This record gives sequence, structure tokens and C-alpha cells, in this order.
Amino acid sequence: MTPAPRLASSIDDPPGDGSVIDRLVAANRTYAAGFVDPGMGARPVLRVAVVACMDARIDLHAALGLELGDCHTVRNAGGVVTDDTIRSLTISQRALGTRSVILIHHTGCGLQTLTEEFRHELEMEVGQRPAWAVEAFRDVDQDVRQSMRRVRTSPFLPHTDDVRGFVFDVTTGLLRDIDPGS
Repeated sequence: MTPAPRLASSIDDPPGDGSVIDRLVAANRTYAAGFVDPGMGARPVLRVAVVACMDARIDLHAALGLELGDCHTVRNAGGVVTDDTIRSLTISQRALGTRSVILIHHTGCGLQTLTEEFRHELEMEVGQRPAWAVEAFRDVDQDVRQSMRRVRTSPFLPHTDDVRGFVFDVTTGLLRDIDPGS
């Protein structure tokens, strides 16, 4: 399979021809030209769901030694466990057989620089308050613990025995295990 052409690594790079989305679609055509159906179903081989921050510096599959088909991946700002995260995990467990959940926050997270005031500023700008919480935090370890508690106490998730939380160090690539009881 031919790798897709590398896209610009930052918004400061020259845009080239067309929009970023046009470039992504072109990269997909290159990818699809060499694509071979792997013949796998939607059930993750390792029966694990990964919940992580959407931060572009984290290559989850590489960092965890995962291959296509190994896991379900749920990403959002901060990697926090929200109602929508619980929805995705519930479907993952109840319909697609996952049994383990790994939560990954990271150092230098942008949510550590925001507050719930962000919602109020949005309301003032657009005239409508967002229905969602920002879920900002100051202490990344404590937020991982909170996310673990949310997963472990959800009545919708039947498999909560194998839930672990980590902080990914964006400068070393290492995971730091978070004790849920500290």
C-alpha cells in the first residue's frame, strides 16, 4: 500500500493548491488506490476502548503499539469522560464486545488553560449558551481520576473492572499510570 502524501505540519506552512480539505481528499485518493480490504469486522480484536485527548501531538496507535482493528478510539478535547463518551463506550461494550477501557490525558493540555468562562464568552459572542461544559481542569492527574470514576460508576457500562488511566508526556512519549485512589 502506498502511503498518503504528507500534509503540511502546521498552519504556518504554505497552503498549496486548494483548501486543506481538498488536500485531505486528494491524499485519500492516493490511499484508496493501494487500499486492500482487511476483511475485518467492527469488533476490536483486543476488546479495548481507548479514550484520549484530541491533541494532534499524540499518535495513539504508535504510542500504544496498536494495529488497525485492535481497539475503539474515542477522542475529544482533554480526553474527558463526558455523557457522549459514555454513549460511545456503552455502544463499544454492549454492541461490539469491548471489556477494557484505557483513559489517556496528557501533559501540556489546552484544557488546563481554559475555564468555564469560555462558555460565557461564547454566549456573549453568539447569543446562545452552549449546552455542553468545557470540562476545563488544572490538575491533570485529578482529572484522570475523575474520568476513571465516571467510567467505573456508569450504570450503562457492564464492564468496569479493567479501567485504567494514564498521563501521556508529550515530550518523552511515556505513559504515567495514575492511581485511582490517590
